[in-house]
Amino acid sequence: MRTSISSPATPVDDKALRRRQKLTAFIREEASAQGFDLCRITLPDSIPRAPERLGVFLDDSHHGTMEWMAETQERRADPKVLWSDVRSIVMFGLNYGPDEDPRYLQSMTDKAAISVYARNRDYHDVIKGRLKEIATRFAARAGEDVKVFVDTAPVMEKPLAEAAGLGWQGKHTNLVSRTHGSWLFLGSMFTTADLLIDEPEKDHCGSCRACLDACPTAAFPAPYRLDARRCISYLTIEHKGPIDLEFRPLIGNRIYGCDDCLSACPWNKFAASSSEMKLKAREDMKEPSIEFLLTLDDPAFRSFFSGSPVKRIGRDRFVRNVLIAAGNSADTQFIPQCRVLAGDPSPVVRGMAIWALRRLMDDDAFANFALARSTEDDAEVRREWQMAGVD
Repeated sequence: MRTSISSPATPVDDKALRRRQKLTAFIREEASAQGFDLCRITLPDSIPRAPERLGVFLDDSHHGTMEWMAETQERRADPKVLWSDVRSIVMFGLNYGPDEDPRYLQSMTDKAAISVYARNRDYHDVIKGRLKEIATRFAARAGEDVKVFVDTAPVMEKPLAEAAGLGWQGKHTNLVSRTHGSWLFLGSMFTTADLLIDEPEKDHCGSCRACLDACPTAAFPAPYRLDARRCISYLTIEHKGPIDLEFRPLIGNRIYGCDDCLSACPWNKFAASSSEMKLKAREDMKEPSIEFLLTLDDPAFRSFFSGSPVKRIGRDRFVRNVLIAAGNSADTQFIPQCRVLAGDPSPVVRGMAIWALRRLMDDDAFANFALARSTEDDAEVRREWQMAGVD
């Protein structure tokens, strides 16, 4: 570990140095005791290029409908704007590596693929609870103020993690670690304490473009740039309403998130699978059947995904995704359930059910289905067909 003993915030003297050394050692010991795999420290002014990069991302509308990114732009780009008193930022990394390459599921068309990070407990809850434990003990020891953040706050965690030396932002824009590949959850602790500062990590991507070439929807307009509007993770999680026709066939059986660019990274050969049981995949989420997921009403959805980040998108958006997977399966066993969902209370569910039926039925069967629908309320039929994108 490469650590600098100086900080521009405080002149170097023996007493101040010993204090920083003790507090830094304490925070690392606490991080290890709480199960974090990596802990590094940086300064709040260590990401000077972040405002410009964020501005370009937003100006190009690559954030899609995530309006909160623009609304929090100033605070997100500069930790000092988020909290003016911060003097050191501690970045934590928790390995969530899978037991195998998750892309094997893509050939199992009767199964659904849920992103590795969402196959058990919500990592926000797991990490934030541990960060609060560390922060409480650190504040009592140091007599300093602290704030902890996990993903949902306007903190540019990946640039800060790179500046702290946890890894580097790869061409897929995610953090890559030399020891854990692309499978790291991040959390941060801002503090008014002066701590020893770690050196940033260098970019080790070289000429490799495996992550870029692996993307099914060409979501990377250039290396190190992501257009979220084309990203399957964005489309299946953040995007509300019907998904554009262009992307539905490309989604395959990915019903919540996508791990393709992460899985393709060659640095994963150094990664071990996660030892954290709360992040280990639940057996019923490793290869869930599309047939079962199509049967979920709202109570069943909430029960099955209790404690999971999947629950946050709601049943209707989730079943929309499952119907796209059914439509991509070429498996006629899903026709009966798709017909049932064509009468669902949710317009977006009805629209995706019709789209799936058009892909699974032969022309005559679908024509008869469409004729039966045409006898119903004209306004509703037009709305369903518009969402389905079916002629």
